[in-house]
Amino acid sequence: MKKILFASLLFSASAAFGQYTVGHIDNQPNVFHPAEHPATAYYAPMAGERSIVGGGGTSYIQGDRPASDFPQMASVPLGDMARELKKQHLKAKKAHIVWEN
Repeated sequence: MKKILFASLLFSASAAFGQYTVGHIDNQPNVFHPAEHPATAYYAPMAGERSIVGGGGTSYIQGDRPASDFPQMASVPLGDMARELKKQHLKAKKAHIVWEN
């Protein structure tokens, strides 16, 4: 019974506080006006290329590089990697004292 009374008291107090604060809010809507950029926001034919880096000309290359030019990691089978990790785990130092509460 006390819990229900407390819950109803809390609900009614929050409702009264909500009605109290609503009177202080201005009723005029706040309309968001995004910034305009008239220099670039118009329909026109596409502009030519321009560098964003500020450098001079552009350079183009063609062709394919063979995969041997890029270093590849030697693929180790997953089972071998798991066995190696298990060996390392067995060799690791263990605690000599075990605390139990």
